[in-house]
Amino acid sequence: MAWIYLLIAAVFEVAFALSTNASKGFTRLWPSVVAVTTTVVSVYFLSLSLKTLDVGVGYTIWTGLGSLGTVTLGAILYNERITTPKAISFMAIIGGIVGLKLTA
Repeated sequence: MAWIYLLIAAVFEVAFALSTNASKGFTRLWPSVVAVTTTVVSVYFLSLSLKTLDVGVGYTIWTGLGSLGTVTLGAILYNERITTPKAISFMAIIGGIVGLKLTA
């Protein structure tokens, strides 16, 4: 169940990052409300996952998945470029996440 909580936390982490960008420095009300709400939900599910997972593993995977999701959706929603060096770096993150999952 801890891994499911961690995945839920990562989804809300991505929503947090994207809504923070959409809030334009917290000057737009509804994206700001979404950013604060998704932060609380994300940290809540992260805390549930950390009841079972080591904090180093859980936190690293949470931030890694959040980063990957944010980069992917940032490219789709905000037309941000994914260059070759970025893609290689993202693959390294994925490799690290897989390694942590296999050794947890």
